[in-house]
Amino acid sequence: MTKPNRRHQPGFRFHAAIGLGLAALLTQVPAAYADEGGISVYLPGFYGSFASAPTEPGWALATVYFHTSVDAGADAAFPRGGGGQVDVGLEGRSDAVFFVPTYTFAEPVLDGAQASIGMLVPVLHGRAQVDATLTGPLGGTVSGSRSDTLTAFGDIAPFGTLKWNDGVNNYMVYTTVSIPVGSYDPDRIVNAGFGHAAIDSGVGYTYFNPASGNEFSITGGLTYNFENPDTDYKNGIDGHIDWAASHFVNEQLHVGVVGYAFQQLSGDSGDGASLGDFKSRVFGIGPQVGYKFAVNDETAGYVNLKGFYEFGAKHRPEGWNTWLTLSFSPASKPVAK
Repeated sequence: MTKPNRRHQPGFRFHAAIGLGLAALLTQVPAAYADEGGISVYLPGFYGSFASAPTEPGWALATVYFHTSVDAGADAAFPRGGGGQVDVGLEGRSDAVFFVPTYTFAEPVLDGAQASIGMLVPVLHGRAQVDATLTGPLGGTVSGSRSDTLTAFGDIAPFGTLKWNDGVNNYMVYTTVSIPVGSYDPDRIVNAGFGHAAIDSGVGYTYFNPASGNEFSITGGLTYNFENPDTDYKNGIDGHIDWAASHFVNEQLHVGVVGYAFQQLSGDSGDGASLGDFKSRVFGIGPQVGYKFAVNDETAGYVNLKGFYEFGAKHRPEGWNTWLTLSFSPASKPVAK
């Protein structure tokens, strides 16, 4: 592998190495995806453009605003909590802010890899409503419409990445751990924590050609979920792929498209899995626009807006979501002649 060309590598980009951590703040919000409660730990669409490209060493900070609105329909059912509870007719919306400090080491490791570590801290405001809740092995008890609103901290997610650069080709491996410290109550419709731990790991590739201004990134991973001790529910293994393509129209502005595919690979299990394996899937696609700017000689800034329209959903609510990212990182150093 060769040393990254700092003049052209996108050191301004958002440090999107957290993977599953972003989903932590959507925990138990019906605006999320798959598994128990219709929710997965990994939030589809998290990775985007330049996800695998190395960055400048030092501290960086990204702040991400996420909004989603979904409706599962009156005939869709989702398991929640203990005692065989099943929610029917789920709809909701949530607004979240993720704070993501990251530190990138200057010294290379493992055949020239650039190592980074960081932490994702989520804050959530969510509202959800269900048409009815069925309780018991045969749904013998039926309660009426119910809604919840919550503002709280979600599960934190430490993460680490290794990235390699070889000309226009960039490669990444990452691991993220979701630690269940967020606000959680199995009897609530809306929560800010999952109630269980999880590990998400994967690989990524970014093609970036400064001469043509073209970029393409794809990141795939697997999520292993531990059992929720409050509900005796264990989500299956989830697989996910995020992709993005863009073109720089000038040195600062790039526009393009983004998309994702999410598929639960193994079924849910445990005494609380009242609906069986409950495998889920969803696809999303939409536009993006990004802009890099100089804050001063030492700091570079980057802002990105992207949105997804969802389709092909199974066993999960479906809707749309938007992401607004503002990040600050060390500025690229001039290339020695």
